[in-house]
Amino acid sequence: MPSDAIWAWSIIVAATAGVIIRPFRLPEAIWAVIGAGALVLLGLLPWQDALTGIEKGVDVYLFLIGMMLIAELARLEGLFDYLAALAVEYAAGSPQRLFLLIYLVGTVVTVLLSNDATAIVLTPAVYAATRAAGAKPLPYLFVCAFIANAASFVLPISNPANLVVFGSRMPHLTEWLRQFALPSLASIVLTYVVLRITQQRALKQEVIERRVPHKVLSRGGKLTAIGIAAIGVVLITASALDKQLGLPTFICGAVTTGLVLLLSRQSPMPVLKHVSWSVLPLVGGLFVMVEALVKTGVIGHLSALLHEAVAQSVPGAGWSVGIATAIATNIANNLPVGLVAGSIVAADHLPTSVVSAILIGVDLGPNFSITGSLATILWLVALRREKIEVGAWPFLKLGLLVTPPALIAALAAAIR
Repeated sequence: MPSDAIWAWSIIVAATAGVIIRPFRLPEAIWAVIGAGALVLLGLLPWQDALTGIEKGVDVYLFLIGMMLIAELARLEGLFDYLAALAVEYAAGSPQRLFLLIYLVGTVVTVLLSNDATAIVLTPAVYAATRAAGAKPLPYLFVCAFIANAASFVLPISNPANLVVFGSRMPHLTEWLRQFALPSLASIVLTYVVLRITQQRALKQEVIERRVPHKVLSRGGKLTAIGIAAIGVVLITASALDKQLGLPTFICGAVTTGLVLLLSRQSPMPVLKHVSWSVLPLVGGLFVMVEALVKTGVIGHLSALLHEAVAQSVPGAGWSVGIATAIATNIANNLPVGLVAGSIVAADHLPTSVVSAILIGVDLGPNFSITGSLATILWLVALRREKIEVGAWPFLKLGLLVTPPALIAALAAAIR
């Protein structure tokens, strides 16, 4: 094995560990950029190839910017606070009903605004609403974490990882729904059922208020809601027409944000200031590291192994790669795993059921652990802001109960 390949893999492993563990509490993006920079500076990856890797992520960057703009606007305009308070009122004093309503709101937000939006903006709103209702927030906050991944393959726009895996080969919307409608339904329903069972004791002990104080939704909030609905229509249309989703998302997010701020005569600085811009260099650094894996032959080796499995049995390959991918996301996070999977999918003509199993593993698999996906990491950051600590072991114990039934059912529906 060439020494350059060993050095490259060592740097990539160390950088990925830095992204997950965050030594010295440094942001995830710093470790990804350090890893990418080290590969180039040490001559292990030509700078031209590094630029090629960065360019491959343009559609993802545009998608993330558009979604982050509209999500931050919704937060500032109080849209999600309003929806969470509304859920408390519709619960009419029933913790079980509140649990279901938050799950439904989380599903809609994930499907139409991406799983990262659920983690970033819905989580603080749910915390505020449940505290105001006198409830213990944690059972309801777990809803935000698990539905963010469980509903993230309903539509192509529901998870940035979907763009990473498929890239320019994104299926038509009708084909997407044919592949993922049943697996998504299985994932959402079974995640709810098992999560509800695990939280039953905590919910039984709850006594919550029937009403909580909340402001009337502002004109800006109403316009933002209309903008979100319009974005959903535009992106579903773009997907149906087999167009890349990054540019439409960016345009819709920027135009909606601009119009709302202009009509309400607000400065754009509060929105721009609180957008998580560090996500962009994080994703860019990961793209560069995956480009290094391509150049050092890792992708080719994994592709050969997958083809051998497909030649023996397509259903067997689907089950194997789906479960293996799900496990891998909890070891190395679903973004780098999704990038590797995307490189394999782009390079090969794989059976549809195998590709579907890979995506389900990338999207749903992270529900096992607290570091499995970017959305769950963002959820954890949102909790820390509210002085709530959820350890890796308690989350893993819950994930080991909630995730396997949903994962098995979703894979069974995809590989049928």
